[in-house]
Amino acid sequence: MITVPAKTMRTKRNLGRSVSLPSVLFGRSTARKGFTLIELLIVVVIISILAAIAIPKFTSTKEKAYVVKMKGDLRNLATAQESYVSDNLVYYAGAVPSAALFYNPSPGVTIVINEGTNAGWAATASYPSQTARTCALFSGVATPPAPATVEGGIACTP
Repeated sequence: MITVPAKTMRTKRNLGRSVSLPSVLFGRSTARKGFTLIELLIVVVIISILAAIAIPKFTSTKEKAYVVKMKGDLRNLATAQESYVSDNLVYYAGAVPSAALFYNPSPGVTIVINEGTNAGWAATASYPSQTARTCALFSGVATPPAPATVEGGIACTP
């Protein structure tokens, strides 16, 4: 008995390449083109997990930036108050900003001077459009506004 090797089908389209019978009969190529649905779903799930991790970290970073801005404004106010007291022998106790006090807070930050005498001053800073947190500072013999407890130290609500 003589065995003849099976010949592969050769068509004009597939010259020189061997193809399987199902691909010729049903017109399907055995080569993959693109991604399967399950592969795409896995990628979407991985991206969603990464986003769920990153978004809360970004939110807390923004909150910290607002607090830093309020603290910076209170430090600048302290410098302006020392300049004012050296010229007028009393700390400034009016509205901020003012032509009398050479100081302007950052846009969006609200500064309230709670007390201003010749013996000391107290102020609070808030950023009402962005955060509920507030910061406070007092100097001298002024009543400390919450959350400030140490003279010259800026404290912020948690």
